[in-house]
Amino acid sequence: MRKTRHVAVLIEASRAYGRGLIRGVAQYYREHAHWTIWFKPLGLDEMPPPWLLRWQGDGILARIANRRMANAVLRLGVPAVELRGSLSGLPLPFIGVDNRGVAQIALDHLLGRGLQDVAFCGLRRGEYKRLDERCDHFVQLAKEAGVPCDVFPTSASRRRSKDWDEDIEELAKWVGSLPKPVGIMTCNDDRGLECLEACRRAGIDVPEQAAVVSVDNDEYMCALSTPPLSSIDVDTYSIGYEAAALLDRIMADRVPEDHSRYEKLVPSGHVVVRQSSDMLATDDQTVVQALAFIRQHACDSIGLSDVVRHVAVSRAALESRMKRVTGHTVYQEIQRVRMEKVKELLRETDLSLKQIALDCGFRYTQHLARVFRQVTDKTLSEYRKDVNRRNSIFRSTQGHLDEGM
Repeated sequence: MRKTRHVAVLIEASRAYGRGLIRGVAQYYREHAHWTIWFKPLGLDEMPPPWLLRWQGDGILARIANRRMANAVLRLGVPAVELRGSLSGLPLPFIGVDNRGVAQIALDHLLGRGLQDVAFCGLRRGEYKRLDERCDHFVQLAKEAGVPCDVFPTSASRRRSKDWDEDIEELAKWVGSLPKPVGIMTCNDDRGLECLEACRRAGIDVPEQAAVVSVDNDEYMCALSTPPLSSIDVDTYSIGYEAAALLDRIMADRVPEDHSRYEKLVPSGHVVVRQSSDMLATDDQTVVQALAFIRQHACDSIGLSDVVRHVAVSRAALESRMKRVTGHTVYQEIQRVRMEKVKELLRETDLSLKQIALDCGFRYTQHLARVFRQVTDKTLSEYRKDVNRRNSIFRSTQGHLDEGM
């Protein structure tokens, strides 16, 4: 009979990121019912709660934001897994977002809109190293793609005003100085809202002159902005689930003793496209017509020749113009649209895999499965299972979380 272990969850429930982690932890707990959970709602940057100083348990899952919280967790001497990564040198295993993957998703999204210039808007360097990594990856990937990339000045020595309006005005000046049209990635949804406000103050049309995409997909925050903010779903559910599984293994002594050096980065999902980046930056009407045709007929088993006939230009001319505007070949764009439809049907319907393959323009399920695995690194069944898990735990915990558990 398994020993019941007592686990403290030091994760904020005030934001979508933390709630997603909690749902993943809750799902693991439901599947492996040998824990008791100690959870009290916290804010992200709060000091250690008084109860933690006298708590006697077996393990901790924590989003550590400051040294006092880190010291409190370390003093307990129990296994712990860290889920924020904002402090350097913590002797704790870490599970978090694959920031290179996030940057690649954002860059592909913006370049797919036909944009020739991009920029990154983050926080002051050193405030949160994982967000610094997000910036560095975006800049490097843009360089590799041969795309000019500007960065909002965020040196560690730069003073950060306590006055919000002053910060927004500075941000507005920077956005105004960028070449137009431009695609802007922000480090998170908070910064995304600030960037959109800066665009408004600077008289810059979004998305026509500045297409903005952020990270975390906090639906409440994204809906608050004008226009609604496109954002990358970073799959916090899977991060929480993986962290709970790792803690379970550590508590059961099923990992090496040097587990404090363990780090796992979980791949992100996709861009949830809203109005802030829903545009196409080109005057090339042939490409516009081709993309519209592909989006309407990609799942009708069309190929390059069908698109060529529709736009009435040569194959070589279309490929050249499509590559210049979107960075993709015609075939790649067809496959991208198909894969997005496949994901939508896996998420939102109970259709069989065979039927999804037929509905999305694949004659054989095996062909779809092979292409899907290449694109997502998951099987069709794994993707659907993950989505169903998330939906199930979301429904069962939403009411509790909204009440502060």
